[in-house]
Amino acid sequence: MMSTELTSSSDSLSSPKHPRYMGLTGRPLSLAVSVVATTGFLLFGYDQGVMSGIISADPFNNYFPETKNDSTWQGFVTAIYEIGCLFGAIFILCFGDRLGRRKAIILGAVVMILGVIIQVTSMKGHKATAQFIIGRTVTGFGNGINTSTIPTYQAECSKTTNRGLLICIEGGVIAFGTLIAYWLDFGCTYGPPDLTWRFPIAFQIVFGLVVSIFMFWLPESPRWLLTKDRTEESMQVIAALRGLHVNDPETILQTNIIMDSIRASGHHGGNTPFSALFTGGKTQHFRRMMLGASSQLFQQIGGCNAVIYFLPLLLQKNIHQGHTMSLIIGGVNMIVYAIFATVSWFIIERAGRRKLFLVGTVGQCLSMVLVFACLISGSTGSAKGAVVGLFTFIAFFGATWLPLPWLYPAEINPIKTRAKANAVSTCSNWLFNFLIVMITPVMVGNIGWATYLVFAVINAAFFPIIYFFYPETRKRSLEEIDLIFAKGYCENMGYVRASKEMPLLTDAEIDQKAREYGFVSEDEEAGQLEAARFGEKGSELASN
Repeated sequence: MMSTELTSSSDSLSSPKHPRYMGLTGRPLSLAVSVVATTGFLLFGYDQGVMSGIISADPFNNYFPETKNDSTWQGFVTAIYEIGCLFGAIFILCFGDRLGRRKAIILGAVVMILGVIIQVTSMKGHKATAQFIIGRTVTGFGNGINTSTIPTYQAECSKTTNRGLLICIEGGVIAFGTLIAYWLDFGCTYGPPDLTWRFPIAFQIVFGLVVSIFMFWLPESPRWLLTKDRTEESMQVIAALRGLHVNDPETILQTNIIMDSIRASGHHGGNTPFSALFTGGKTQHFRRMMLGASSQLFQQIGGCNAVIYFLPLLLQKNIHQGHTMSLIIGGVNMIVYAIFATVSWFIIERAGRRKLFLVGTVGQCLSMVLVFACLISGSTGSAKGAVVGLFTFIAFFGATWLPLPWLYPAEINPIKTRAKANAVSTCSNWLFNFLIVMITPVMVGNIGWATYLVFAVINAAFFPIIYFFYPETRKRSLEEIDLIFAKGYCENMGYVRASKEMPLLTDAEIDQKAREYGFVSEDEEAGQLEAARFGEKGSELASN
């Protein structure tokens, strides 16, 4: 059982009064957490894009002859990475609660570095292609671990006021990683044959080292620590992240709010059974898991990879551009992608999640309409209009659907199922990422322009689902989001409506609402010192 409620008079904490990690506390420590987490997603974006300029290059094809003039082998060598990512996400689904956020991220980065070493040490004549494929899979496995864990870690270490911004920055830097990889690939084509592919792949180690080394000195998630009944450690982390004294009333209040949330979700030593993902009631675990997983599904089947991977192919086949010019135009498209990926950073907490999802859906749908309409005639002049459509698609995608599916599952799921549900969401991403990468060339080859009509229809289908089923989480604490679902269930109303009707709550009001919806039992409440939380110090905190 969870330990009894803490009070400001607690003398059991023998830890430093003003805890520090890496010698940092408060805002600098929160910034360090964000920088390392963001570097993990920069590595993700880089690894996603690094093969785009390598897989069809002559030096690579000569070194790995199976891929030469064989699109099936090229597609397999590229897409096997997604399978590795899928298995990494499944690993977190099974073992994430035991490992914790910090250890999982360190493990993911180390595994990615190992995969890179396996790839770049491939020697011609010694089953090089098989070794390279194994290395790609291992790297993907590490990335699957990180992408399943980093958004959860960032969400659980962030303040309510900047959580959305920080996770959107993580998602947005995927575009910057892809941009770096694309232009580094292009620059290396002018070097020696081995440099063309070995250096871009080996460069991933730089990002991996930053993540794996600095995570050793950063704190564990305070919410994960509390699920393990490591209350004193959790209070140290909360105090350090907020720059407070470990016995400060706000530190104690925050700890108690999280403890109430854990009690409400059914705390059992921090190890969540798979069956918990399929429950309803006040916590609505299944609904929330499906909301997060559907956002990752929609991101992939909306057609983003059909644009990112196959724009150069469209330029060569339909507009008759040369290989070099196609790569340059594709590189410009990546610059547009990176620029628009920063848009959400400035508007995420103003516009909210729902509005950005809806705007992005409409923009992507209309962009795909423009693409297929311009390709119907088959003329070179009309095909140029299709390129415009692909540019507008990537702009809308970068500003909305790129970062949001990494943010929404980390927010929408409760603490009990957050690790597993976020892993399910990431599994959904990688599974359908692999599917779209594999079937898009087949669709383009067999139905041509109708490929983009299919993507337009799919995007149109997102709109009503988001409008009727996606609650707004803007400016809500993770515990406050739990109360939205409790309100919807207890008062028999839609959860979108519940999110609109529930006002923004102070920490003390969140705690009071948790009791109102039965998140704290009478037996637990009877032994708690109410004056310590709702007396003068509680009122003072609420007014502040």
